[in-house]
Amino acid sequence: MNSSSTPNTLLWPFLVYGVFVVLLLTLIISLSFFLGQRRKDRATGQPYESGILATGSARLRFSAQFYLVAMIFVIFDIEVVFIVLWALAFKELGWPGYLSICVFIGLLVAVLIYEWSIGALDFGPNGKKILKAYHKFTLKRPVS
Repeated sequence: MNSSSTPNTLLWPFLVYGVFVVLLLTLIISLSFFLGQRRKDRATGQPYESGILATGSARLRFSAQFYLVAMIFVIFDIEVVFIVLWALAFKELGWPGYLSICVFIGLLVAVLIYEWSIGALDFGPNGKKILKAYHKFTLKRPVS
């Protein structure tokens, strides 16, 4: 087999595919430019949601707690991917793989306990404060 012709024969399908994609994209974009509508009505730039006119701003402020919960979700979601991949390769990994996943899960539990202890998972109202306020409110009201 001639080694000088091997890279060329493996490269030409990718080049043909790339040229085809670029030509197709150029064709689609130019057709939409020439055949598309060019009207600029008053409502063209306004947002539309089920026929209801927009009120207020769409820029909402989220608390830092929201982003903290979102990051915790992403972290634990990625860790689930690692555990599933370990489960798929369970037989090939043997005891060393089993011990390493036990250490990994142990670290996950330690991080979860730490996050729970610092209050990172408390994203709802505090039940004790609500009960205390309720009892204070009911004691101040006169009984009729």
